[in-house]
Amino acid sequence: MSGIFGSVGSSSLSSPSSSDMAARKEAMMSSIRSEIALANAQELMNKTNEKCFAKCITKPSTSLSGSEETCLSNCLNRYMEAFNIVSKTYVSRLSRERLDHP
Repeated sequence: MSGIFGSVGSSSLSSPSSSDMAARKEAMMSSIRSEIALANAQELMNKTNEKCFAKCITKPSTSLSGSEETCLSNCLNRYMEAFNIVSKTYVSRLSRERLDHP
């Protein structure tokens, strides 16, 4: 049957194809991965700020001393190095597991 809204038949009322569903699922998973990565980055920054501040800023004031700046820089660099090592190791492990268990 045809009308002003187009034809009405079984094809217009059918469910999305499996390829459409797979594409939607992959888009959703990608979005979730991005949000998790952002949350992890925010958590890393919050923890590094908290830990490095506690370690380096012994007498809070309106400005940082040279030694406080150096301490903060070194502290943040160590956290980032550790995060990068852990991230690379984790990604490597996931890749290895995917190859071992397809």
